[in-house]
Amino acid sequence: MHSRVSSHRLTGTPLRSRIATLMLVMFATVASLYVAGRLWQDAESRVYLVEELDRRTGQGQSAISVDDTLKIIACREQQKKLSALEMELAAAKKDGFVLKYSTGNHGTRPKKKLLFVIGIMTTFGHRINRDAIRKAWMPTGAGLKKLEDEKGVVVRFIIGRSPNRGDGLDRDIDAENGQTNDLVILDDHVESSEWLPKKTKLFFAHAAERWDAEFYTKVNDDVYVNIDGLGAILAAHLDKPRVYIGCMKSGEVFSDPSHKWYEPDWWKFGDGKSYFQHASGEIFAISQPLAQFISINRSILCTYAHDDVSAGSWFVGLDVKHVNEGKLCCSSWSSGAICAAV
Repeated sequence: MHSRVSSHRLTGTPLRSRIATLMLVMFATVASLYVAGRLWQDAESRVYLVEELDRRTGQGQSAISVDDTLKIIACREQQKKLSALEMELAAAKKDGFVLKYSTGNHGTRPKKKLLFVIGIMTTFGHRINRDAIRKAWMPTGAGLKKLEDEKGVVVRFIIGRSPNRGDGLDRDIDAENGQTNDLVILDDHVESSEWLPKKTKLFFAHAAERWDAEFYTKVNDDVYVNIDGLGAILAAHLDKPRVYIGCMKSGEVFSDPSHKWYEPDWWKFGDGKSYFQHASGEIFAISQPLAQFISINRSILCTYAHDDVSAGSWFVGLDVKHVNEGKLCCSSWSSGAICAAV
């Protein structure tokens, strides 16, 4: 009985040993095949890259290593990304994105920042107004450059183009500007009294892009201005980052189409039909960040029937300091006023 049990043990041990050996061999074979397959795939990828490089460069044989090939491909991917970014930047500039100012004086001292820019809104048929301003308070010829260099003030008339592009009105304005060199002609704006709010918006956008100044001022061409007095008022607010300065007012919104001050969008102002606080359109000033805000967002900023209301609406909801400056109330002929409407 004892010998039979021992015989079974002796015959079972070699069997288990052979099974374990067979399993080990199978595992080793599978592992070898897996490693060989991966090496083959890597080799095929490298051969493909070399052949692709040869095909693109037109060489029969390539002396460039696979690592160099991978670097070239990575560079091409970066070039594609750079091209895409350049396209996005071009689109942003078209929409009004303001780049950091470039003076154009490479290698020389940067240009001193201006104190303020005055844009005088004018139109066709107002040559008498412009000439009167040139004689009264706006320098001409070399005086414009002197005013800019010595006091940091730029003054220009702002006008658009005729609805009939290139007609006698356009030619007269071009001829006048050729003599005086004191007009900014907005080529993308058609001159019309109904589109004055849009013209005001385009002026601030254009001025913010063209001149690096602390403030930008809009003036009508029937207003006389004391430039030194205006400069003193604006300089007092240099410590405010976002400031809107003018003769602040409010008033009734008129929904009757026959009324002189009819507002087609009257329903937007609620049941009370009263305008929010805004500066009188005869003259008002905004600081540089606000002008840049207008420049960047010009395509989505709403305009109303009147330019003063439109300008005020652009700053509703922004962290802006509204300054009610009595000296800019030109129509009231108040004591100490630095402007007068005629």
